[in-house]
Amino acid sequence: MTHKKMICMFAFAVLLMLALTGCSGKQVETGKVRLCEVTHSVFYAPLYVAFELGYFEEAGLTVELTNGGGADKVMTAVLAGQADIGFAGPEACIYTYLEGKENYPKVFGQLTKRDGSFLIGRSREEFTWENLRGKTVIGGRKGGVPEMTLEYVLRKNGLIPGQDVEIDTSVQFNMMAGAFAGNSGDYVTLFEPTATEMEKEGKGFVLTSIGAESGEIPYTAFFAMQNYLHEHTQTVEKFIAALAKAQHWVAEHEPSEVAAVILPQFADSSAEVLTNVVQRYQDIDAWNENLIMKQESFDRLQTVMEQAGELSRHVDYSALVDNTWAEKAR
Repeated sequence: MTHKKMICMFAFAVLLMLALTGCSGKQVETGKVRLCEVTHSVFYAPLYVAFELGYFEEAGLTVELTNGGGADKVMTAVLAGQADIGFAGPEACIYTYLEGKENYPKVFGQLTKRDGSFLIGRSREEFTWENLRGKTVIGGRKGGVPEMTLEYVLRKNGLIPGQDVEIDTSVQFNMMAGAFAGNSGDYVTLFEPTATEMEKEGKGFVLTSIGAESGEIPYTAFFAMQNYLHEHTQTVEKFIAALAKAQHWVAEHEPSEVAAVILPQFADSSAEVLTNVVQRYQDIDAWNENLIMKQESFDRLQTVMEQAGELSRHVDYSALVDNTWAEKAR
């Protein structure tokens, strides 16, 4: 065998070894993250600050963001391997865990700590929860945190869902504003900036905050399959560190400054609208001070799910939550 052939065979063997290593399930840090979000909302301002101020890039990450259009669709993308990290309500993880999957997803960071939706009516009425008696509210997908939190708040205010108030769960999450504008329902719950934009167009009016009524709930969190967390520990650490940096930045800056930074994320909106929206979320204390998910909040979420008839038994906090990276980044 010639020396040239030996070199070629050795090179081929090395390339084959590298290819096999890449498929072996060992830890592979690529620096690329496919992130699927539940919806695109100012409610998630710290996430967009991380993008716009280049915090992910500084950490050596390329984060590809897609909109799942609902927590169930985000979870489907994660389970199918179409997304590395999901960003949605942690109830999706609870449902998956209860299905008995061995490699179920785990939460590793929490961004928002209360409901970010607002109740929209057709007029600027003097609002009390009693106004909803005998009415229909477009409330989102049954079993989703927005719909279950709405039910929780109604019960707190003496109204029984399905008896005193009808909740329409037939409308897709990203179609709720359009359905309400088309005269479906008497009320609707919407996130920002959609709620403010609808108010600006005279198609509806913000009456109250669902989150202000519900108390602290781990509303939206980051989760990934356990094998991904194990194989990409450095990537997850960098991802969480970038988010923590963005969280701190948002906490230390005025709403107008936050609005100016995230404006490219909301091309159809304006700095004025975004400033009002950021202020509104700051007023209800929507964002976590860090990315740690507390057990008492997790337990409250399960109480909300149980009252909505969507949870047969409580899940152990340690089985579904891993604060390792969030603790390090705090």
